Amino acid sequence: MKVPAPPPTEKGSVAAMINEAIAGYTQIKTIIIAAVDKMPAENFSFRPTPEVRTYAELFNHVAQAQNALCAAPGSASPAPITATTKDDVMTALKKSFELCDATYATVTPENAMEISGAGFLRGSKLGMISKNVEHDNEVYGTMAVYMRLKGLVPPSTAMRGRR
Repeated sequence: MKVPAPPPTEKGSVAAMINEAIAGYTQIKTIIIAAVDKMPAENFSFRPTPEVRTYAELFNHVAQAQNALCAAPGSASPAPITATTKDDVMTALKKSFELCDATYATVTPENAMEISGAGFLRGSKLGMISKNVEHDNEVYGTMAVYMRLKGLVPPSTAMRGRR
């Protein structure tokens, strides 16, 4: 499900802030899905050192966080994601993006500042989109290092025509 873009807005409005947050989300979503596609299937068990996550576990972490951030307030904690294959990782990741797409499609200027949740998951509807974008970008930075270690140009770099 694609998140519909709200109509053009005046600078400084809540609607403009929602548009900006959704644009950031859409950009990192595209890049993360491309990062799954780019890595050969045999490298999803790759971990640079024993102490860090595998490449698959990085995506599982993104999907798990998105499932928690985009779940209805008060819903049960999402089940752990333990995908190990490229296909299973992509399935789990796309499901988490579909959940967030649906959740973010409900954010309006009238409800954007409603607060819910607890701990890290406490915040406004608009703030949750920003938290998701920040988290996804942080984890993508790690994914990019894994890709470089395997001799691949990360999607965000390739999209800009760089190596």
